[in-house]
Amino acid sequence: MFQFLTEYSLWFAIPAVLVGLGDAYLLYSKKYTWSKNINRLLFGVRWLLVTVLCLLLLGPFTKILQNTAENPIVVLAVDNSQSLPLVKGAEISDEIRTKLTELSNQLREKDFEVEIQTFDRSIQPDSLQNLQFDAGKTDLSGILRNIQSNYENKNLASIVLVSDGIYNQGFSPTYVPYNIPINTVGVGDTIPQVDLNLRSAYANKIAYLGNKFPIVAEVYNTGFAGKSAQVRLTKNRNLLESKTIQFKSDDGFQTVDFLASSDKKGMQHFVIQVIPLSGEFTKRNNSKNIYIDILDAKEKILLVANAPHPDIKAIKSAVEKNTNYQFDVYIPQLSAWNKQKKINLDDKYDVVIFHQIPANTNISTNILNKFLAKKTPIWFVGGAQSNYRTLSQRNEVVSISVSRQVDLVTPLFNSQFNRFTFSDENKDIITKYPPVSVPFGKFNLKGGAETVLYQQVGSVGTDKPLLMIGEKNGMKQAVLLGENIWKWRLHEYSLNQNQNAFDDLVGKTIQYLSTKDDKRRFRVYPISNEFFDSESVAFETEVYNEIYERVFGQKVELKITNEAGETNSYTYVNGSGSSQYKVSGLGQGVYKYTASARIEGKTEVNSGQFTVKALELEALNTTADFNLLRNLANQSEGQFYNYENWTQLSTQLTSAQFPKIIHTQEEFEELMNLHWLMVALILLASFEWFMRKFKGGY
Repeated sequence: MFQFLTEYSLWFAIPAVLVGLGDAYLLYSKKYTWSKNINRLLFGVRWLLVTVLCLLLLGPFTKILQNTAENPIVVLAVDNSQSLPLVKGAEISDEIRTKLTELSNQLREKDFEVEIQTFDRSIQPDSLQNLQFDAGKTDLSGILRNIQSNYENKNLASIVLVSDGIYNQGFSPTYVPYNIPINTVGVGDTIPQVDLNLRSAYANKIAYLGNKFPIVAEVYNTGFAGKSAQVRLTKNRNLLESKTIQFKSDDGFQTVDFLASSDKKGMQHFVIQVIPLSGEFTKRNNSKNIYIDILDAKEKILLVANAPHPDIKAIKSAVEKNTNYQFDVYIPQLSAWNKQKKINLDDKYDVVIFHQIPANTNISTNILNKFLAKKTPIWFVGGAQSNYRTLSQRNEVVSISVSRQVDLVTPLFNSQFNRFTFSDENKDIITKYPPVSVPFGKFNLKGGAETVLYQQVGSVGTDKPLLMIGEKNGMKQAVLLGENIWKWRLHEYSLNQNQNAFDDLVGKTIQYLSTKDDKRRFRVYPISNEFFDSESVAFETEVYNEIYERVFGQKVELKITNEAGETNSYTYVNGSGSSQYKVSGLGQGVYKYTASARIEGKTEVNSGQFTVKALELEALNTTADFNLLRNLANQSEGQFYNYENWTQLSTQLTSAQFPKIIHTQEEFEELMNLHWLMVALILLASFEWFMRKFKGGY
């Protein structure tokens, strides 16, 4: 559709025509030296030229309406996971590829657009024969949600989902509303297979060298009532323990507990295996790999106290809740106690807590000086026996000027503090703690220090600090001014039958102090400690100059060694666009890596380890769920078809009358911008000028 429009009334076209006519009449009504026909021709040319020029002054433009028809789209969503050929055999893959090809051809003959979607990638319609059923996981809700999003505002007529109804990622697709009919095709076997299935295995990710740690396996049984099976725990193909379990029914699971240990540090690889029984459907789900990081030693925490105090017990209980810490108490005045505990102050401690030290008696001054000289992280806990003048001089967190007077205060959180966080629930509990004793005076934070808790007197909050942390010259410190914090832990237990909030406060303070800052100028590390064999292992690279600014362009040599001692080498350049380097094709197991690079003429080296796990989700559940597919079809106003009734699906889709969508597009263009019009006007003017000159006019 084509229209001429103007910003002014079309009535202005009449004066434009009259102006053109008048100009032509005045010019060609006089005597002329050429023939009458030539005069009429020149009159017409002049009239047309002036009229068009006058019309252009009205700002005319064209409006063009273009209509395009969008054919209906049918999306074939194919469950290309491993579970289909696992249950129905490899031949099912060829059958589905053939049927999908036939259906897509039939739909195109009916003017349908056909798109094919799978769980891991999109398959072009002309490459259906390359469709592989090898996806390691099934996310039905995810693929349907992506289709709805990708085809929004398009003429999506129907979705055909070919699946066994089993999903092991995401959530049930029936929980999401759909505005497009989904026709589901059920493939697979709804009858449970006779099988033993080691579905779950549990273990701590971290254990300590020489300690015993539990490993728990859950063995599911289908069809083996009255029979027994052997479950083994191995490491490096060496049998550690074997147990026999008896199945009482045809359907259920049993828990098998193992107690293991390791005499080597680092990541250790354990395997739990159920010895297959005759008649099992598949052996792919009979084993589980477990990776446990064996640490060489716990972090050592030392508390040096001026005298016995109930606060010591409260702190000790909170710290020992974390199995990663070894907690020692040293009281200089109790020599027998110290001998019994065999505490050596020359040992390396990660954090030292000085309780009411420096004290008025100066009995532990030499101990404090020793750990200050080592730049050991220190937590000062004040009290009635503290010498606050000396404490003010020896700590790097707060300067203190106090009198003999004592205030009773409750904790108040600093809303601006963000070095570490607490849950809202724990904050609420801590602010309800009973009051503790603090010295009355002035407190000024030193450079780099921050307040964690303020003092609240009654219901009035103050800006006086109660708990502070800080760091100077690479040494971290904390100062707690309150005494009798044992009441906090006791009060919390009376309210909630636990001490989670108090333990969290103490634990995070210790964790802050014990965390070592990484000052290395060259760092290469995997973005995760664990990867699946279906994904690439990504390494992050960081290089810094002497003032710790990020720099790029270094050549990095990366070596990765598997459990068998085989090493692969890789080389890449640390680029500013992307600092990640990805390695694919690694099988399951424990890997060690070493990265090196030349930084300002010096070779820097980083090393570490990571694990690659096999993704065996598809073998854990092989019983097709046609009820889910029926519910999904009914919910979206589609239909469910059994795979054997594929012909009914083809007939229903090819005979359906899905309307085309007409899209209308408007285009506007000013006549002044039409090049051909400008050329035509120039040609008209040139023709008139040439004819007049040729015929002897002026």
